[in-house]
Amino acid sequence: MSDANRAARRLTAALLVERMTPDEEARAAVVESVLPALRERAQEADARGAFAMPNVATLRDAGLLGLIVPKSYGGLGGGLRDLAGATFALGTACPSTALAFFFHCSSASRGLLALDAIEAGAFDDDTARRDVFAFAERVLHKMGTERLWLANFASESVKSAASALTIATEAHAVAGGYRVSGVKSFGCSTGVADEYLVTAKLAGSTTAEGLALFLVKRDAEGVSERTRWDAIGMRGTATHGIVLKDVFVKTDSALAVPGAFVKMMQQSRGSFVGNQLAGTAVYVGAAQSVFDHALDGAMRRTFEDTARPLAESPMHQEILGKMSVDLETAYLWIRRQLELETASPPLLSKELVVQKWRLCKGETCEAAFRVATGALKLGGTSETGNTGSAARGLRDLAMGLVQAFPAERGRLEVAKMIVSSREQTLFGLGSSKAGAR
Repeated sequence: MSDANRAARRLTAALLVERMTPDEEARAAVVESVLPALRERAQEADARGAFAMPNVATLRDAGLLGLIVPKSYGGLGGGLRDLAGATFALGTACPSTALAFFFHCSSASRGLLALDAIEAGAFDDDTARRDVFAFAERVLHKMGTERLWLANFASESVKSAASALTIATEAHAVAGGYRVSGVKSFGCSTGVADEYLVTAKLAGSTTAEGLALFLVKRDAEGVSERTRWDAIGMRGTATHGIVLKDVFVKTDSALAVPGAFVKMMQQSRGSFVGNQLAGTAVYVGAAQSVFDHALDGAMRRTFEDTARPLAESPMHQEILGKMSVDLETAYLWIRRQLELETASPPLLSKELVVQKWRLCKGETCEAAFRVATGALKLGGTSETGNTGSAARGLRDLAMGLVQAFPAERGRLEVAKMIVSSREQTLFGLGSSKAGAR
């Protein structure tokens, strides 16, 4: 084995991301360097139910706030493979920080996909093209050059029968900018991020064509935090959301070109604005950490009468075997999705990639959760303290069952997609295939 291969195997990210390039290994090494500090603060963050604030400086000083921002904008120039590897690795140390970091990085899509849309010729109007380009650069420079932490707020408590995500937050055009009002229920880093990236609908709009983006300073007049909640797991993410009451946002901090948001989404290789699998990678990292802790405990603890490790008993080995299957299942799902969203040329149409993602998210998170239940059984009553690794892992991984959408919704939507496609074929309408970008 070459020295380079040995070095790659020592990188936590390499457990998930296979065949990393030298540049990817270099970025993964930066992630590796912050893991000890994050791991040291994880238990306290969970116990307090609050974000570990020193982690902001740790990630910022390492340059990781610009992990997937192009080098021309002050970032590290990584892509989705880097992000998935990073969130997985961070998830082995502090899942809460890993999830909050994912949501920060998801803000970059509002810049990267905008640039892709411009390059694809999606904007015929010069003014619209200029405005989209300016906003994209503003977002990317904030993350890369300025090393600011952004909180990406799209989700709201309002839901509809047709969609898990409904935007009720509204923006009214006024002299010099917009007035934004609404409630954002989830997005991580409330009161932590330097600025909030808020999705809202333009007043009077009734379709996705009216969706707009706004950069809001954390301490802007009219911005307040929602009541903190006592979450079962991922307790250090600061996900209690924000309230915006007639908040003024200048024109240059808004992307309100009609239809721009939809045109950006169309550039994604995955669903919605892409990169979502990196959020799920957090749970795989947490499952790996729980597995390692449980195995170590089963090897260290011994039977009183034989002095042999507990891990040698048939019952413990049955549990370990099941945990191994579940962990490998999670890896296989997430690796396959990563391949589908990064392969060049694309392996499948975007329509099929989205179908696979709807299955991948739920199956991955449920497999990861089963690893935690196995760890609880393996550890016995000695691992049932709320601050113990098994109990904390069980609580953290439970959050993956409901984040974004549960497995049941994913399976239902895929079934509908399959049936709809089959009906079109049966009635001679032809299958609809979206672009693969």
